[in-house]
Amino acid sequence: MRALLHGTGTSDVAGSGEAGRAAATAALAALDGVQPALVVVWSSVRYDLAELLAGIAEVTGEAPVVGATSTGHFVGRELSGPGTGVAVLALAGGEYRFGVAVAHGMSTRPGEVGAEVARAARAASGDHDLPHAALLLLADGLVGGQQDVVAGAHRAAGASVPIVGGVAGDDWRLSSTSVFLGDQVHDDAVVGVWIASPRKLRVVSAHGWTPVGPPQLVTSAEGTLIREIGGRPASEVYAGVIDVQEAARRGPSGEAVEESSYALGVIEPDGSHLVRAIYVAPGGELASFEPVATFSAVQLMSADRPALLQVVDDVTGAALTTGEETVLLTFDCAARQTILGEAIGEEVDRLQAAAGRATCFGFYTYGEFARSRGAGGVHNATLTALAL
Repeated sequence: MRALLHGTGTSDVAGSGEAGRAAATAALAALDGVQPALVVVWSSVRYDLAELLAGIAEVTGEAPVVGATSTGHFVGRELSGPGTGVAVLALAGGEYRFGVAVAHGMSTRPGEVGAEVARAARAASGDHDLPHAALLLLADGLVGGQQDVVAGAHRAAGASVPIVGGVAGDDWRLSSTSVFLGDQVHDDAVVGVWIASPRKLRVVSAHGWTPVGPPQLVTSAEGTLIREIGGRPASEVYAGVIDVQEAARRGPSGEAVEESSYALGVIEPDGSHLVRAIYVAPGGELASFEPVATFSAVQLMSADRPALLQVVDDVTGAALTTGEETVLLTFDCAARQTILGEAIGEEVDRLQAAAGRATCFGFYTYGEFARSRGAGGVHNATLTALAL
């Protein structure tokens, strides 16, 4: 197999066009004049995004460009926090074939959008002789419908095609996120990249969260609000389990002996958990960033920093299946960024150390896509990766 060439570049200069040109120039410099087959962009929303993409296009020319706004991103061991800069990855050579597409209308027809973008990206790849594929999805982060998008893409792509990707962020502003295709900024949309490959591609995800307390049933939910669990107000159930857990964590002096955070785990048919980051909404009701359906079986989940950091080694080791990979596309939840706090730099260092010769290129998301079996595949507080 011909080696996949790659180059990366970053910039945090103030000017939008200047930042795009600088990052893209650095990325293409590593390709030694070879035309990129795919360019991937992560960017803070602080920029004028149209100007940023125009600056990138001045350098990349006709190469297909995809990307998303982020809540921070990283290249190798270089970490850019929320509100900081732009990162560019250029891929060329190798035996992969890439097809890109965009579909609009997530807020009103998410399932159809997922199917449309999968079909269009596959058609754009122009090469159906390669036996394997994966689908990379980048989605607007604040319009909802993420699970329906994945389900629609799964139906169109087929069960053998894993899905990976992330939900766009906006530096924790929670006001507007965007995805990119070419030099255009898209809202209420999903961008897809069909990756045709001569070898099987593996999407890996793990979260490091542990269930605490018994499984319970969501008895009332509406949208992202979880109103009742087991017939009781969900916020009371949530607070009660936390009180018990925190009491168990305290030593004789009453001081906490271990720092921990909590989420909700939706129990899958195979017994695994889809993690949902949760918070108390205005008015006191329990809310999730992704809807949890009425009659879902759930458990409260707990995690501490060592467990969250251990996931880095697990995911990287499972993703690098051949030892020949040169890029590790990584999608890391912004919730993990918050939970880890000052240890976030340790996570990035550990990720690149585990990746070895492969360059980590990732962003902090408002949700992660990882589907290898079944129709599920939207996660929170989870680390996901695909190696090329």
